[in-house]
Amino acid sequence: MLDLGFVRANLDVVKAKLRLRGMDPEAALGDFATLDAERRAAITEVENLKAERNRLSAEVANIKRAGGDAASVMEQTRSLKEKIEGLEGHAAELDAALLKTLQAIPNLPADDVPEGADEHGNLLIKTWGEKASFDFEPKPHWEIAEALGIVDFERAAKISGARMVVHFGQGARLERALAAFMLDLHTREHGYMEVLPPFMVNSRTLFGTGQLPKFAEDLFHCDDSGPYEGELKDGDHWLIPTSEVPITNLYAGETLDAGQLPISYTAHTPCFRAEAGSHGRDVRGMIRQHQFQKVELIKFTTPETSPEEHEKLTHNAETVLERLGLPYRRMLLCTGDMGFSSSKTYDLEVWLPGQQTYREISSCSNCGDFQARRAGIRYRPAGAKKSELLHTLNGSGLAVGRTYLAILENYQQADGTVRVPPALVPYMNGETVIGKQVR
Repeated sequence: MLDLGFVRANLDVVKAKLRLRGMDPEAALGDFATLDAERRAAITEVENLKAERNRLSAEVANIKRAGGDAASVMEQTRSLKEKIEGLEGHAAELDAALLKTLQAIPNLPADDVPEGADEHGNLLIKTWGEKASFDFEPKPHWEIAEALGIVDFERAAKISGARMVVHFGQGARLERALAAFMLDLHTREHGYMEVLPPFMVNSRTLFGTGQLPKFAEDLFHCDDSGPYEGELKDGDHWLIPTSEVPITNLYAGETLDAGQLPISYTAHTPCFRAEAGSHGRDVRGMIRQHQFQKVELIKFTTPETSPEEHEKLTHNAETVLERLGLPYRRMLLCTGDMGFSSSKTYDLEVWLPGQQTYREISSCSNCGDFQARRAGIRYRPAGAKKSELLHTLNGSGLAVGRTYLAILENYQQADGTVRVPPALVPYMNGETVIGKQVR
């Protein structure tokens, strides 16, 4: 969430940044300046009236001590009290209106983010690896997996509905192997601490990372406390769309010491997304599922070190692809293609020969103090009397299902089997080839 004082002092800058995001700033901000001025005027008048009330209260005391009649002054005091209560109520309404506006405004793009309306404005930063050459027509992952008998979309749909999958045999083992490989890499070599958070969170937690209230329709809400009607509760539950949500909120409402930063966490969890509005896109295979596995990377940093930590986090995710021998490219997202909470995002896109295209496999974002302000996460610099908002960063390290399908497409063989990348062989019980499963 943006700081009210910053928006007030930099309204033209905020409007310009929102335009870069493809938004209509007038629609997003509404009559922000008028509301803010009216709120400030109401607060100022309340303070003036309180001062006058205090003066009259002292006058009443003096009159009574002198044995005089203070009735008329006391009546003025009662009248002022009513005015003050009315103005305070009005100021609270204006405050709530401004807060609602601020909650709906996305983070502002960093100055080095390229301008663009959509993914076509993204900037290529680097490419890595050579695309595999085949002496046969490479197949898409769904054809490979179904022929091998390692997935079943029809039975998944029978028990759960569309955009679900059941994994069998070496396919199930491959998912588990990838998660274990990623966690070992990030904890042993990259210095992250592994966390296993709850897979359900309350609405206040989703507000902290920016999913609520704007993106409620993209989430799965449990019906344990009635339908979501915009109220932030502590006792309701939602399935997590990513482990970024529970882990970022571990420190909600807390103040950390500067010496604790940076904090780096990694987690392997299922992720649940309703994907509202995406019907008709990527309906085949495992690109866009309602449930999938992901290894996430989360960092808490100081504002001064967050750009450096963002580069480190992105490189940590890239290392997974490089160890697996999967060609990829790094894209710097443009202003019109960024997520709600991000100020700067790198997308890693893996090459899929069966589809002859790159697909996003990780988004690595620096959220600045946007989430920290929503969740109330602060730190105290060494020797400082006042605490400050820290910066939060997150990225996929990686999306397990998309890494799985990238392996199927890049390591497929003419006989329909799939070679196991050497880095994964120890996690696959020494098996070097994924063959047809008999079930």
